[in-house]
Amino acid sequence: MTHLSTRTRLASPVDTATYGEYRTAPETRFHARITEDGPYTARPFRYHCYGGWFCPWTHRVAITRELAGLHDIVTMSYVDDHRDARGWAFRETYGPDPVNGFTLLREAYEATEDDFDGHVAVPMLWDRFSSRVVSTDPTGIGIDLATRFRHLADTPVDTYPEALRDEIERLDRWIGPAVNHGVNTARHDAAARSALLEAFELLDGRLAHTDFLIGGVLTEADIRLWVTLVRYDTGPNTGRAINPGLHVYPHLLRYARRLWEVPAFRVTTGTPPAWA
Repeated sequence: MTHLSTRTRLASPVDTATYGEYRTAPETRFHARITEDGPYTARPFRYHCYGGWFCPWTHRVAITRELAGLHDIVTMSYVDDHRDARGWAFRETYGPDPVNGFTLLREAYEATEDDFDGHVAVPMLWDRFSSRVVSTDPTGIGIDLATRFRHLADTPVDTYPEALRDEIERLDRWIGPAVNHGVNTARHDAAARSALLEAFELLDGRLAHTDFLIGGVLTEADIRLWVTLVRYDTGPNTGRAINPGLHVYPHLLRYARRLWEVPAFRVTTGTPPAWA
């Protein structure tokens, strides 16, 4: 039961006493891709991305969407920051669902799969044409936004250039586990903390004489790293639980500040970083 208001189409407040806490399911069931001749093709205004301001994976997609010039081609909206066992919902904080009028994001999944019992995830790409979930894979969504809609956008930034793709993914196989996935664990796990700080040290050296991670240009690699850096001192490292702060690494801090000056990074960031 959604307890929706027919006037506002908003979900009732979070109520863990009634519904319980949300339990995250590990699997990602939806991972279709935008292709030239498959069921999901690049069309203006066909897709909508549901996201959460709290979510770094959503943030990656949001930055890519802006850089790709898709602000008015692929629409985007945000769920409320808090949830109970019903999953993410639309409340007054960020307004109602502008596409389907759903009050709970779960309704999108139930419209796609009968008797849906999986994870209600963000970011999620929705297809208006078929009224189905396309994907909940942030990496795939981001790459498709960067590469499949270029003919529809004005002056898009190519953040996934073909010549650099292997290097972007090679770097991600290192930065992903040590930094993006390891940063929260580093608060209470010595091995994760050691891996994270070693990665920061190596990245600081890598960025000593360049503004970007790969090829001297802004790429998907920078987006993937930056969404962790921008949250570091106000999130996992609050109270300096991991180290004294990002400023310990001057080149990494300069790099983070340099990206903060790029409008696509700044306008998609909910809470400004401590070092802005």
